[in-house]
Amino acid sequence: MSSDWFRIENEPEIPSPALLVYPDRVFRNLQKMVEIAGGTDRLRPHVKTHKLPEIIGMHLSLGIERFKCATIAEAEMVAGSGGTDVLLAHQPVGPNAVRLRFLADRYPKVRLGTVVDTLDMVSTLSSVFADSETRLAVYVDLDCGMGRTGIQPGPEVMDICRSILDSDGLEFGGLHAYDGHNHESDLAARTARCEQDFEPVLKLRSELEQSGIPVPELVASGTPTFPVHAQHEDRICSPGTTVLWDFGYGDGLPDMEFEYAAVLMTRVISKPGNDKVCLDLGHKAVAADKPQPRVRIFGHENAEAVVHSEEHLTMHMPEAGQLAVGDSCYGVPVHICPTVALHDIAWVVKDGKAVQAWEVAARRRSLGV
Repeated sequence: MSSDWFRIENEPEIPSPALLVYPDRVFRNLQKMVEIAGGTDRLRPHVKTHKLPEIIGMHLSLGIERFKCATIAEAEMVAGSGGTDVLLAHQPVGPNAVRLRFLADRYPKVRLGTVVDTLDMVSTLSSVFADSETRLAVYVDLDCGMGRTGIQPGPEVMDICRSILDSDGLEFGGLHAYDGHNHESDLAARTARCEQDFEPVLKLRSELEQSGIPVPELVASGTPTFPVHAQHEDRICSPGTTVLWDFGYGDGLPDMEFEYAAVLMTRVISKPGNDKVCLDLGHKAVAADKPQPRVRIFGHENAEAVVHSEEHLTMHMPEAGQLAVGDSCYGVPVHICPTVALHDIAWVVKDGKAVQAWEVAARRRSLGV
């Protein structure tokens, strides 16, 4: 494979900074996800990474029909793109409960679900969905160690499950347990921590089933623990970053051999010194949620960020003399998910050329609902 596979022939036609997506690589990543999971029925991929209807279509072409999302807009994007089962892994507070009902009415053939971690939320959803033609699948969100959302496995969970079963307009979808805190680089260490974190979850599921409450689905895993949970047939895996990949996980998870399928194209807009360049890759174009380096420039991997502001990224680059103002550079971000959300469009690269633009539809907070 060419070392400059990312480069496009028609650079002068594409304004920068630009998000480039490579469908052939996306498709290979999806195939690898299915291979690791052992089948499409074991997958519920998270769409927050790409937010693109066209990539939903690529999932469907492989037989992946269930998805996970973080916003109402993402849920609507999936439903409108042909997904048949959509789980909103974000408790729908405020008007989002009603928006979810609007979405259910608009797409009655799509199975919609959401997560809860309080009895009050169950009551709210039941009041909204009581007269709905379709039931809302409600999953109990469990805190298995991340400490962000969810309820710790315990007696209260059984009360929430019974409340869901007794509520009009709702059905019990199962349990949702996201272990996004487990970033152990070594697979053996990651596995050991994952198994330890999930002991209370599995114990809870057993207690629910023994009490007469079947658990239809246990949705587990982010990207790092995907290969761990994939070894257990009683769990559904929901990786997200695997679709496009980034160097944060590429460096941190050496056992996961996915391909970079999204790249940023940037240009030199100034040279403030013999060993410095300024790129038009500010934190409005590459996510600033992580420490530097936030982007790795191909061919200049040793470049170091000096100043990163809204529209500028100044880098100390020993090879700066090789570049002139106006030259293009390509790089991969440390965190692809929030980076995609900064771009209105993704340029599609086929046969070394940017041939069309896909709208990053679900970057918005609201589509039609």
